[in-house]
Amino acid sequence: MQKHHDGPDRAHQRPEGLDDTLVEALGSLSKARETTERARGHLYAFHQLTGTADLELDRAVALLREAGRPEWADRVAAEILGRNVIPGHWTFQVVEAYDDTYYEPFRALEGAAVEQLAGGRRHLYEAEMKEARRTTGHPDHTARPGTH
Repeated sequence: MQKHHDGPDRAHQRPEGLDDTLVEALGSLSKARETTERARGHLYAFHQLTGTADLELDRAVALLREAGRPEWADRVAAEILGRNVIPGHWTFQVVEAYDDTYYEPFRALEGAAVEQLAGGRRHLYEAEMKEARRTTGHPDHTARPGTH
């Protein structure tokens, strides 16, 4: 039976010369970028929910007309249906502006930092935290998949 090395794989081991502060800094940069992933998800939820509401207005307008309230149907159609969410922008434009102005540059910078400062090794901070917190030899605390 071949014994597996009980520790992180090479992709999650600290390269020679990387000090604790730099590993922590890269971990913090990664955490900040991960937070932007969550923010972007919320922005897409905003985009989809707003679009769903706008499409539902078609039904509201039709029902107001059917109910004999054309003045209210006209008002909803003129004042809210298709309205910008911020001046000049529908939600897709907000999403695109966020992606182009903030999200993509952030992703690129974080990727470049990991590549140049840690040889492309991602999540070193977390990998070291896992090593420090796991119980060696415990079947539910293995260092990586496929080890025991």
